[in-house]
Amino acid sequence: MVSRAERGPIADWFWTIDRFFLATFILLMGIGFMLSFAASPAVAQRINLEPFFFVKRHAAFLLPGLALMVGLSFQTPRQVRRTAIILLLVSLAMMLLALFFGQEVKGARRWITLAGISIQPSEFMKPAFVVVCAWLFSEHARQPEIPGNLFAIILFGIVGALLVAQPDLGQTILTSAVWGGMFFMAGMPWLWIILLGSLGAGGFVAAYYVFPHVAGRVDRFLTGEGDTFQVDTAREAIIRGNWYGQGPGEGVVKRIIPDAHTDFIFSVAAEEFGILFCMALVAIFAFIVLRGLRHAFREQNDFNRFAVAGLVLQFGIQSMINIGVNLQLLPAKGMTLPLISYGGSSMLAICVTAGFILALTRHRPEKRALERSLFRVAQGVPAE
Repeated sequence: MVSRAERGPIADWFWTIDRFFLATFILLMGIGFMLSFAASPAVAQRINLEPFFFVKRHAAFLLPGLALMVGLSFQTPRQVRRTAIILLLVSLAMMLLALFFGQEVKGARRWITLAGISIQPSEFMKPAFVVVCAWLFSEHARQPEIPGNLFAIILFGIVGALLVAQPDLGQTILTSAVWGGMFFMAGMPWLWIILLGSLGAGGFVAAYYVFPHVAGRVDRFLTGEGDTFQVDTAREAIIRGNWYGQGPGEGVVKRIIPDAHTDFIFSVAAEEFGILFCMALVAIFAFIVLRGLRHAFREQNDFNRFAVAGLVLQFGIQSMINIGVNLQLLPAKGMTLPLISYGGSSMLAICVTAGFILALTRHRPEKRALERSLFRVAQGVPAE
């Protein structure tokens, strides 16, 4: 056990980290590894791979992801900002290269191969984008003469254009929602709220008429007609699981879900472990979001407040989209369940997000002083 009296990087990290966050992230990684045994063997066999191919690859990313998360959690807010700027520049450059030299999968160019490894740059762009925008918003709040909000709008336009060009409208919606939430926190004027809301609605309509696959998914969602095999099968798996599930390894419907190990792993969890297990999983995601927003509310530093809020919103909205698709509450969209679904780029990028959250929520002297003042005010005692 690390003593409070010790002075060193490890001891300082141990006593200042939010251990509830750390334990929750590790718990989700463990649940994801467990569910990979349930979801991926049938998929591997269906495409003529050995049964535990995806399980082994999932495990191969766990330790690097954990090391990345813990390593980033040692950083100061300034170091987080610098890391995010570098990561954003690299990921944007790679997204641009992917448009010309990337692999085309189902009509989209989102992947680029480096040294024989396929990487989805947009996954790493997301946490870096949130942190850099938080910095821009905070600089404008600190010194209104600095055009931080304008730079954030320009950056959002660049990111949105690259995502639409791939095309990846799901990530575009996710990024837009998180960016809008942060801008609102930063004091977005009502004129901007109306303008951006109108542009967002117009973007939805334009996407429906410009991209046939978007129109097809929306039409299938609204009418139930067409190729709805995967979402219908996922719903059947959830229904079959009932409250307590069929038991580990006893799922049957999961074997015919094409993307059971990625986009529809939530349905596999429901079939084998039951709706109660899934409710507990949703509660874990909600805990991360609510605890993050609690930290953001108590933060005195604008950059920390915007960044933490944006990162947990991104984590939570991505989870909502994945679960909503599984429950047929949203049109089908390929988006992973954070730290649960199979996917190397997704796993490592979410670990970057978790590392940034851990780094920005570490206890600091000025933060403890603010919390004491808030507590004294709540008790009716004048703040010191």
